[in-house]
Formats: sequence, C-alpha cells, structure tokens
Amino acid sequence: MPVRSLLFVPGDSERKFNKAMLGNADALIFDLEDSVSVDRAPVARALIADWLRTNPRASRTKQFWVRINPLSQPSSLADLVAVIGGEPDVVFLPKTQSGADVKLLGDYLTVLEEREDIPRGATKIVPVATETPESLLSFSSYIGASPRLAGLTWGAEDLAAALQATTNRLPDGSYEMTYRMARSFCLLGARAAGVEPIDTIWADYRDPEGLKTDSELGRRAGFTGKVAIHPDQIDIINAAFAPSAEEISYAQQVVQAFEMQGVGTVGLNGKMLDMPHLKQARSILALAGEIAAKEAGRSSAAHV
Repeated sequence: MPVRSLLFVPGDSERKFNKAMLGNADALIFDLEDSVSVDRAPVARALIADWLRTNPRASRTKQFWVRINPLSQPSSLADLVAVIGGEPDVVFLPKTQSGADVKLLGDYLTVLEEREDIPRGATKIVPVATETPESLLSFSSYIGASPRLAGLTWGAEDLAAALQATTNRLPDGSYEMTYRMARSFCLLGARAAGVEPIDTIWADYRDPEGLKTDSELGRRAGFTGKVAIHPDQIDIINAAFAPSAEEISYAQQVVQAFEMQGVGTVGLNGKMLDMPHLKQARSILALAGEIAAKEAGRSSAAHV
C-alpha cells in the first residue's frame, strides 16, 4: 500500500529513534544528510546500521528508509556501504538531476546487495526530484529509469537556494509559481513512471490546522503521502491521506450501483457515472482495506 506518513529522524540520535518508533508513522527516514554534521557522520552511520540490524526487515511494523548524501558527494558511498547490510527498505536520494542518478544508485545497490547476500533489487529508491534547476527539466527521465524506483517526492528549500532566490513564498504565504510548478511536475512525473507521488514537508510543526489543510489539498491533488519533520504531525497526515467514512460509504454505493445495474454507465443520486468513477471507487475501498489491515497488524504487534 502507499506510505501515508514519513518521519525524518536525525541519524545521530538513538533517543529520537526510540521516540519515533512509538508513533504511527508508516516509514521512518533516518537522515545522514542535512540533520547530521560532518563530524557526527561516522557516529550516525554506525547508529543507523546497528538499528537496522537490530530490527530486521521481516519483523518491522514500519518501513525504514535512509536518506544518504547526494551522489555528487563522496560521503554518499560511505553512507551506502555503512547501512546496506541492515537492509533498509528504501534509500532516499536527495538532489537528483535526472533518472540517470537513480540508475547509478541502482548499480551501486546491486553491487552492495551481492556483497551482503541480500536479494537483488530488495532495496528501493525514492529521489527528491526537484532540488536542482536541472531536475525540473528532466522528469520524463524517471520513466523506466530503474525497477527499484518506488516513488518521487519534491522539496522547495534547496531549490530556492540553487536558484539564488530570497524566498520561495509569495506575500500571502503561498508558494511562488516556480515551486508550485515543481510540485505539479513531481505529481505528473510519479504517475507517469507508475510510482507513488509523495508530498513535501509542512515546515511549521506548531501549526496543525495548516498541516491538515495542506495534507488534504495534497491528497485531493493525487499525492498518496507526505513527509513530516515532527512526531506530532504524523496522526494528522495519516488521517488526511486515508479515505473518510463518507468517502468509503459513497464508494460502496458506486460499486453496488454498477453491480446491480450491470452496465457501463449508471445513475446514482441524480448523477451519471461511468467506468472512471467505478475505478476510483474500487481504489478507495482497496486503500481503506489496506489501511485497516495495517493498523490491525500494528495493534497486534503492540500487544505481543
């Protein structure tokens, strides 16, 4: 199922690892990039590697992702060599320029998986695909770039720095056109590549109403999940990216109408519906079922 909530966790803080595990995030992103200073990098690599091995993939109730440094930096290879033996579910790759970066990372992973006796292709890749000017001009390159590609996400802060912009916001607080375009390209590129589109962070963790609104807008647009920077954001994101009771009820009515009438176009509550409506309804019901099963599994694991 899609990952609804992804929580950044500084890679050099075991205390924050433990705190993050207590929450309801679908995935934890152990960070080796922005939140870790150069002198703390060896400590962070060792902590993440140990944590991954202590929590083997088969026993995890959350996905464990690792954000490495950009491939343009030598430290990215040190990051990979340190953590791959622990079998992270996903390598989160910042500052990509095109699908060629995904292919190159995939080649590195193939070599390291062979070394660690990990099944080839087990480690997936999700790039942050909007952090350089080049990246906005190359979204079609992600189509077919690698079978490891599992999603695309976007970010506005590094892009603003790369463009030498003084801000990425308009006076009313909304994103300037370039960054709205980056968001749209991410959504279109992910769907074109057949992978999950993941929305970027809501930076003000003290603004739950703003997060709720932003998350709901993201889901309506077509994103399937959102990155968080604080544990308090997780439950809001999970709720926003799950079908509501009203959506589930209506989807059930749509499916039943098609089943009862047995034709390609049906009437429901004064509206004419055709096959795209049925497809959407089935998708909503499937997602609701997957979320319910996941939450039941977490509840069972918590009581073991």
